[in-house]
Amino acid sequence: MKLDIDGVLRNWAFEPGTVQARLADASDGRSVLQMRIDLGVMQMELTGRPDGEKPKGYPHYLGYVRALARRNDKFALDEEQCREADREFLQYYHRRVCWLALRNYPRAIADSDHTLAFMDFVRDHSPNEDFAQAHEQYRPFVLFHRTQAAAALQIEKERPDQAVDEIRQGLDKIREFYLGIGAEEAMEEDGMVHRLRLIEAELREKHGIGATLAEELEKAVASEDYEKAARIRDEMNKRAS
Repeated sequence: MKLDIDGVLRNWAFEPGTVQARLADASDGRSVLQMRIDLGVMQMELTGRPDGEKPKGYPHYLGYVRALARRNDKFALDEEQCREADREFLQYYHRRVCWLALRNYPRAIADSDHTLAFMDFVRDHSPNEDFAQAHEQYRPFVLFHRTQAAAALQIEKERPDQAVDEIRQGLDKIREFYLGIGAEEAMEEDGMVHRLRLIEAELREKHGIGATLAEELEKAVASEDYEKAARIRDEMNKRAS
């Protein structure tokens, strides 16, 4: 039985600086996601945990530690659980960037949401501040990926105004992060923030978007024009249906 993957590597050259991803058929007929890396190929499952494992019978490790926390109000991750959490963070990162590269935005959003939910859990149940901060520092990065995917999905659906709203919501969440750590000025130096703002400006210019419905709703509520706010909400609901 041949164990080397020479043929795979020879037929899929590595390109530094790019995320190389593809869907492939496994020997049992299921589809898998592959990522070309410098020294080989990484293979992931499309759903559930990327490595296909079910930790302690749960669909992912987050599900397992959540169950532990529900049974113990003072639950804190121990050393082994921290290592397992890091494994899951890394797996979902790899799959997320692959979905972005393949422009599969719904799956990129889902994997982003999983990571953000696990970050929330780690923040609330970390054994120490250092471990919590080691993960919190990446929250803007994950939010950036999620916002990119959500906006791109709306563009695919030919809803540029809703893409603008997705970008605004993403920027608001990134702003909340910086406010939470008392470093609001650092947001203005964040390259990811600059990129999102550039995309928003380009969308507004290209599609002639002044104020989106969400922005008009904010103004109506702020001015206490609740009748107008109700009409705008009705219109937003129609568009969402």
